[in-house]
Amino acid sequence: MTTSLVNPPVQQDLVGASVKPQIDSIVEELISCLPIADHLSASARRGIIGRYTAVLEGNFIYWMTAAYLSAKSAEVRPILLDNLREEIGDSHPAMLRKFAIAAHAFPTDLDALAVHCGLTNVRLFLGRLSGVQNILTMAFFEGFIQQFMAYLSDLAKAQGSSEFVYTDVHGVCDVAHSQELFRALSVEMAVDPIDPSTDLFEGVDLLRTLIQTIIHGQGETLAA
Repeated sequence: MTTSLVNPPVQQDLVGASVKPQIDSIVEELISCLPIADHLSASARRGIIGRYTAVLEGNFIYWMTAAYLSAKSAEVRPILLDNLREEIGDSHPAMLRKFAIAAHAFPTDLDALAVHCGLTNVRLFLGRLSGVQNILTMAFFEGFIQQFMAYLSDLAKAQGSSEFVYTDVHGVCDVAHSQELFRALSVEMAVDPIDPSTDLFEGVDLLRTLIQTIIHGQGETLAA
């Protein structure tokens, strides 16, 4: 998906008129393709939670930090910093680990290996420190997480868990996070416009591929 942009004012206008609707469509497509939780085997449910945890626990703060470091706008940095403060101050990685353990889905070496290539691609992309692209990638992810939490909670419940603090918190807070990141994107586009030849959605596409690996893994099986 290559997005050609013309000039800074046009880029800024595209956030509401074109970019966000495209992101919303990608999120809706991912959510609509989720396998029915009740039709999955215990092993398949465990795999989704395990792969998700293997990716998020040690990487989300890294990803958001990359967005912060790449932002050129002084107005954008506090938005990203507030997100980081909440993530670190409330220890969301510990919250996620507790969630995974309660669902009997603590990541294994196989979970880590399944997401290794896709995760590496996302890390390397964000490490290029392109402000507009990185902020858009994180806005997409926050929007996805917001809608994915109910499904993740259903998987954990089917695993016999009663620990839902992680999914309850992120199902609520990521609504505001996504909105703020799209506002940040609009500001960053005005301050540091992306080159017209650059694929605005490159990071989004890499992260979407990683999400698909989290969800579908390697030949997960349905329950009989």
